[in-house]
Amino acid sequence: MPNRTQHRGKPPAADELWLHGRHAVAAALANRSRTVRRLLQTEAGDAAAAARRRGIPVETVERRLLDRRFGTGAVHQGIALQCDPLPPPDLEAIAAEPGPARLLLLDRVTDPRNVGAVLRSAEAFGARAVVLPAAGAPAESAALAKAAAGALERVPLARVVNLARMLERLKAAGYWFVALDGTADLALDRLDLADRVGLVLGAEGAGIRRLVRRACDFEAAIPMSGGADSLNVAVAAGIALYEAHRQTYMGGEAAEAS
Repeated sequence: MPNRTQHRGKPPAADELWLHGRHAVAAALANRSRTVRRLLQTEAGDAAAAARRRGIPVETVERRLLDRRFGTGAVHQGIALQCDPLPPPDLEAIAAEPGPARLLLLDRVTDPRNVGAVLRSAEAFGARAVVLPAAGAPAESAALAKAAAGALERVPLARVVNLARMLERLKAAGYWFVALDGTADLALDRLDLADRVGLVLGAEGAGIRRLVRRACDFEAAIPMSGGADSLNVAVAAGIALYEAHRQTYMGGEAAEAS
């Protein structure tokens, strides 16, 4: 039976970053840009081998220690990683790379699970980056990373001081911007999204702030039927990204306006 390192269970300190769950931990260990401090696990597995290859300490612990540290409601899957936040990406350098590109910009989205789910869709449909305002947006956390299922390590998550001003600066790199709004008269699929486009989404209910909306070139809605009048921001982001991906890489075209 393996020796188990004994710890007194305690909640994470405010300045500690812990990721947990198999996908989030494996992706963080594979990301050389991520500084990792130690790995806690309840049983040996692939993550331990990956950590040891990077010279990261591995500790085998009782499951109840992880339950105490993260709470019994956390689905930690018996594995957790102490690490540093990712270094901030250079958004303007990323945006300036040539070729068709999609950016996702989130305004007033405060739920870390929504941001994580948006990152997952961003990876699936080839978005170059997800952009958040520096103030009010959720920080890196276990909840965000778990919802992203590894995409946090692979899709740049940029934070900017002024979202409206950043839109204006990105226009100089050839981007134009669409504000997603369920009340807009223009349907999203009637826009040509196959070049360099930024999709701007707000929180369900709160929506996009006025100055950010004014910096956009168009307002467009995702056509819906039935009784729903709005979509969760992560769902809307996935649909909008798919439409841009379809037009760019799958031979699709924007619908002709009637």
